[in-house]
Amino acid sequence: CSIMTKATDWEERYQQEDTPWDKDEPAPGLIDWLNEQTLAPETRVLVPGCGRGHDPSAWAKRGFETTGMDLSEIALADARQKYEALPNLAFFPGNFLEEKPQEPYDLIFEHTLYCAIEPSRRDEYAQALNHWLKPGGLFLAIHFVFPLTEEGPPFGASKEEITKRFEPGFELLNDWKPRHFEGRRDEEWMFLWKRKI
Repeated sequence: CSIMTKATDWEERYQQEDTPWDKDEPAPGLIDWLNEQTLAPETRVLVPGCGRGHDPSAWAKRGFETTGMDLSEIALADARQKYEALPNLAFFPGNFLEEKPQEPYDLIFEHTLYCAIEPSRRDEYAQALNHWLKPGGLFLAIHFVFPLTEEGPPFGASKEEITKRFEPGFELLNDWKPRHFEGRRDEEWMFLWKRKI
C-alpha cells in the first residue's frame, strides 16, 4: 500500500516516540520573527498541527492568546503538561482540514503541518485557511522545500508550488530563508501571507 493513500497514524507515531520532527523547542525562524514583529497585543493565534506545543508556547510567552491544535491526544497531553503554566495558551484536539472554528483567528502559524498531510489534500488545506483565518489575517509558515517524492511524511514541495497554491486567496508579503534547526539547512523556507478581503 503506497504511503500516498495510507494516512499516517499520528497517535501511533507519538506512542512509539517516532517523532523526529520534535526538537523540544520552538522553531528558530519563529523566534527570530517574533523578536522583530509589531503585532497588535490582542492578536489571536492558531497553531494547527502543534504537536507537543513548542511553537504555541513561543507565541503565548509574548502575550498572545494562542491555541494549539493537533490530531494526537498524546502530543496534546504532553503539551499541556509542559506548558500549562503559561497564561493565554490552550490546547485542543482537532482536524484543521475538516473542522471549522466558532470564530476565525487573526493569525495562523504553521511549521510541520503542510508537509505532513498527503499531497492530494493540499487544496483542502488552502480552503481550510479560509475557515480558520479572518479576512485580512496573517498566515505565517515555515515550509519544507525539497522535491516531492512518494515517501513521506514529510512530503516535499517547491517554493513555486506553495506560492501557486496560496496566491489565489492570499497576498504574499514576504518570503525568506529562516534560521533553522541543525540538519535542515536547505530544507526550510518561510512565508508571510495576508488573506485577501
